[in-house]
Amino acid sequence: MQPIQQKHFTVKELPDSEKPYEKCRKYGAEYLSDAELLAVLIRTGKQGKTSIELAQQFLKDGNGNLLNLYEYSLERIMQIPGLGPVKAVQLKCIAEISKRIAETTRMQNLSFDNPASIAAYFMEQMRHEPKEQVRVCLLDMKCHFLGSCVLSIGTVNASILSPRDIFREALRANAAFVILLHNHPSGDPRPSREDQKITAHIAECGRMLQIGLADHIIIGDNQYYSFREKGLLDP
Repeated sequence: MQPIQQKHFTVKELPDSEKPYEKCRKYGAEYLSDAELLAVLIRTGKQGKTSIELAQQFLKDGNGNLLNLYEYSLERIMQIPGLGPVKAVQLKCIAEISKRIAETTRMQNLSFDNPASIAAYFMEQMRHEPKEQVRVCLLDMKCHFLGSCVLSIGTVNASILSPRDIFREALRANAAFVILLHNHPSGDPRPSREDQKITAHIAECGRMLQIGLADHIIIGDNQYYSFREKGLLDP
């Protein structure tokens, strides 16, 4: 007996109720499944699969959810059959757009004298990073935001950080205070001994330059650790 060949429909051959474009126009984007939303971005199928099937394969891979958009590199996405460089770039771009939308929303509620507010603002930017990343926020005398920048990107469990790099940026911006942030790829924000030592060293350097270290915040997986909240920095 010959095995039954399963037919792979193109999106055009699907019933209207299953076409993501028609479904979105009729009911709204909120009625689309994760796979259907991705299929709209992927647009066309390849290798005998519809765009929806490619999207389903993308979601099944790895952790099996939309976080793959953040966590996968371009090269990793292109390893999935049917997702070439163009589709990989489209998927990474939509991930970046979602990050920036979230940042814009959180910026409206951002208060630089509130560690929880600062951690919430930087959480989506930093918690998905596979390596430790160090950022500095620059503030004026009234704690108004002057800007932020990435200072270093380290290995999986260690960053390369120099007080000179921090205070060079602060002096350049004429900042009165700095807030240091870095992420722990493990997801656990509790500080290591090295974190504690470098924080004390940076605070001492800042006092000599009359630039205050307002806080050092470690970003974990939807959790954070604030040296200021824990009483480990001078008021």
